[in-house]
Amino acid sequence: MSAVVQRDHEDDFFNSQMLPPQERGVTFEALYFRQLQLVTNRIHETENIDQIMLDASQDICKLFNADRLTLYAVNEDRTSIVSKVKTGLNTSRDLKLPISAQSIAGYVALSKAMVNIADVYDDEALKKIHPKLSFLQEVDKRSGYRTKQMLVAPVMNGSTLYGVLQVINNRSDQPFAKLEEDGAQQLCKTLGIAIRQRLQKVEDGQRRRATKYDGLVADGVLSQDELLQCVQKAREEVQSVEHLLMADYRIRSAQIGASLAKFFGVPYETFNAGRIRSEMLHGLLKRHFVEQQGWMPLEETPEGLIIMCVDPEAVRGARVVPQVFPKNSKFSYCVTTQTEFDETLNQLFGAGNEGGSIDQLLADMDSPLENDSGDDSALESAAADNELVKFVNKVIIDAYKQKVSDIHIEPMPGKAKTGIRFRIDGTLQPYIEVPAQFRQAMVTRLKIMCDLDISEKRKPQDGKIKFKKYGPLDIELRVATIPSAGGVEDVVMRILAAGEPIPLEKLGLTTHNRERLEKTVTKPYGLFYVCGPTGSGKTTTLHSILKFLNTPDTKIWTAEDPVEITQKGLRQVQINKKAGIDFALVMRAFLRADPDIIMVGESRDKETVSMGVEASLTGHMVFSTLHTNSAPESITRLLDMGMDPFNFADALLGILAQRLAKKLCDCKLAYQPDSQELKDFIKEYAEELRNTDAWKSDPGGAAQELLDDWMERYGQDGKLTLYRAVGCDKCNRTGYKGRIGLHELMIADDAAKKLIQERARVAELFSAAVNSGMRTLKMDGMEKVLMGLTDMKMVRSVCIK
Repeated sequence: MSAVVQRDHEDDFFNSQMLPPQERGVTFEALYFRQLQLVTNRIHETENIDQIMLDASQDICKLFNADRLTLYAVNEDRTSIVSKVKTGLNTSRDLKLPISAQSIAGYVALSKAMVNIADVYDDEALKKIHPKLSFLQEVDKRSGYRTKQMLVAPVMNGSTLYGVLQVINNRSDQPFAKLEEDGAQQLCKTLGIAIRQRLQKVEDGQRRRATKYDGLVADGVLSQDELLQCVQKAREEVQSVEHLLMADYRIRSAQIGASLAKFFGVPYETFNAGRIRSEMLHGLLKRHFVEQQGWMPLEETPEGLIIMCVDPEAVRGARVVPQVFPKNSKFSYCVTTQTEFDETLNQLFGAGNEGGSIDQLLADMDSPLENDSGDDSALESAAADNELVKFVNKVIIDAYKQKVSDIHIEPMPGKAKTGIRFRIDGTLQPYIEVPAQFRQAMVTRLKIMCDLDISEKRKPQDGKIKFKKYGPLDIELRVATIPSAGGVEDVVMRILAAGEPIPLEKLGLTTHNRERLEKTVTKPYGLFYVCGPTGSGKTTTLHSILKFLNTPDTKIWTAEDPVEITQKGLRQVQINKKAGIDFALVMRAFLRADPDIIMVGESRDKETVSMGVEASLTGHMVFSTLHTNSAPESITRLLDMGMDPFNFADALLGILAQRLAKKLCDCKLAYQPDSQELKDFIKEYAEELRNTDAWKSDPGGAAQELLDDWMERYGQDGKLTLYRAVGCDKCNRTGYKGRIGLHELMIADDAAKKLIQERARVAELFSAAVNSGMRTLKMDGMEKVLMGLTDMKMVRSVCIK
């Protein structure tokens, strides 16, 4: 870690030291144990423990937010403890205490147990610890200092006592917290190991402090004197010992790693150039956090989750890893050199500056082809240019980090520039413009990445990029090339939403819709559709429903194009039209494979829909998606495909229509709407209800009943609160960040089934559904406005008639 980064880290930690324990959280714990690791690292790399404890005493006091500390060592006859390091006392005389209950430090040495005392003058509290325990007040009387809080821990290794660490007076005037207790135990454990295992007698009778690089001497890589000189030079020049070993003595990482493995007693993990990023493991972590902590997950194995560390002892003691990965019960720690750790960090999380800015990468690209070159071999050569490869990778990495759904590459004819735009939260935003001379090479590079025909420029082509072959991200992109006017080709890339399904309770459904949805999908058989335009989150919703239904006694088959979301327990099939594997073919295969639940990615033709109806009528639960605008319209569309209305009505359980509306950023501004705005709001909501029985018979009463219901559910102190978009750096000054689902759930009850059998018009189906409790997309959106999740501008933009 650089000196500047380390200072910033220390400032963050010490600034947050005064927080009450209940407000600290995981982030503070990570900072705390990282600061502790810096101290233990210094102990590992020193020749003189007494000296390093003296040098680090102020840092240790800061670590515990304490005024003073004293480190005692057990004397040779093991009857007393003698102070080796003490801060805050103006005396050079050693303090000598018998190992007995006559003093607090003596009692800890006797019992070999930590004590944490809120006030050492509280005799009653001391007697509860031991009937004879007392605090020696003479030092306070001589110095005028008032000792209050005291945290005292034994320095041990195994069952052998080597000393006592005593930390005095918490500057926040609170008892030392559990976090400080854990920190004291870890520090004392490190000191115990240092004293017992690394102080060895050499031939001249002097005691020498062993280091984690002693394995190099044992293996004959360098002499003892050379190692001592290297350690001394590292201290004088404020450099790492590892750096000097590699720079001055030409020692390889593998040799240092072998020494580290012997010292820590764990396997050595070398840098592996073929290692790829896993979103399941690495997507949870930020580069800065991994760099500070000095550990990173590598892969899951039968022995547990492998954790690569530069100091396994400190990482294990810090207990941060189990907090970050609570689902894992076993962890396997391994050690590596700092150099190889940094290489792996860059490999999995990208270089610190991601190889420079996109503008810098564009400026570095040279030797472009002339426009519209017809030479495929020359194009292929240009597409393999190192700078162009870096540029294309950077575009994809930036898009992923900005949570982009689609990348649009839009060339213009002639000498006009090629525009690249990102779709973020449903809106296209300019990213960069590329000079005309690079357009052919850039498109060719993308075609090569998804194995398309680079010579075919007149027909549209579809393909996929498995990006882990080319960069540090384990993601897939669906690619479409489309020839456009002027002899150029557009490229649109969709970043597939890999990962686990969202739990149903976090899908953004209102309580009303969620209860009705759960009741519907838990039926033993039937047909259920999710409908909406491309990119409205249909697949995400279906997988959330499947996660809800996915139990060990249920067999679930899915046919998808592509398989984006995976979950344990599902048997998932990828559609491959080139190989003749389409939805209808897979559906026929599913019916022979004893399913309980079938999910078909899309019902786009009569055969697939017919088979879905047939499967549902023969005792299977069938889920699918449709590209329709609303739930009632979906019924008309399916009947128009040639479905028998009686069979279809019997099979149908429900249809969920959905849209995605932009979500208000946290910078939103709350306000109370005036009476006119509230009237207009109710009037707009009522437009969806005008054909219902309640609204026809008594509009005024229905409106008041609606307002009363809102007040009860969303109001405070008799008022409703709405929110305005503001804009901040986090949301790029737009006022919106992320998206929220709007849902319209139509249940196929008896009234709806009767209308389906009669081939009723959409308006009749709609009216019956709303009478039965369906809330339209707009009604659902307006409720989410009252919940403070979005605003009317966004609701209106996605709920057009």
